[in-house]
Amino acid sequence: MVIMTGPTADLAGLNDATDRLVADVATLDDAAVAGSSHLPGWTRGHVLAHLARNADALVNVFQGRPMYPSLEARNADIERDAPRPLAVHLADLRDSADRLATAAAGLTDDEWRAVVTLRDGQRDAAAVIPLRRWVEIELHGIDLDIGRTIASLSSAFLDRAPDYLARRLADHPAVPPLELRAEDGRSWRTGRAGAEPQVVVGTTAALVGWLSGRTAGSGLTTAEPLPELPGL
Repeated sequence: MVIMTGPTADLAGLNDATDRLVADVATLDDAAVAGSSHLPGWTRGHVLAHLARNADALVNVFQGRPMYPSLEARNADIERDAPRPLAVHLADLRDSADRLATAAAGLTDDEWRAVVTLRDGQRDAAAVIPLRRWVEIELHGIDLDIGRTIASLSSAFLDRAPDYLARRLADHPAVPPLELRAEDGRSWRTGRAGAEPQVVVGTTAALVGWLSGRTAGSGLTTAEPLPELPGL
């Protein structure tokens, strides 16, 4: 049996998550797409448009172009595409996912290790892109307000997401020193450097919910009030 690791495993998880999201979205209708999501000021159509355009933005990164021409262009594209009917959103979601999968297919080890520029000038190895996109699919699937919750997240995703989310907050000046302890025995340090981090304990799902801003920290235990975390 071949055991997949690194970006190959994350691509497999991403593809499965995308297929599940497309199947869930396909149960909606045009009126539901125009309804409100959990994100302030965004309809479900805005979330779906963002997911499609984000896939294309990551194709840009793989091909050495800026992720978005500008923040204004990114926002304008989402506003333009948000009012579309369900069928158009579904086709765009599938087609943009296929374009991203094609761009990732066949990358060499050296290409995966190459440093790329992401949004807001962030720089990271290309190998992080499949997981970054997987995070987008899973969390925005919750934001759609179509019945998904933190409890709906797959075990494969919960195995990968805490490390990614903790790394996003590492050395962040607005985040105090934190030690995150999952009930499965894993732990992560994040936030500012410090000798005495605040210890936060819970399931991986509870930790992911809080680190991603999708919950206020329900299910977590700590000796002090949980700090407010910056958005992703």
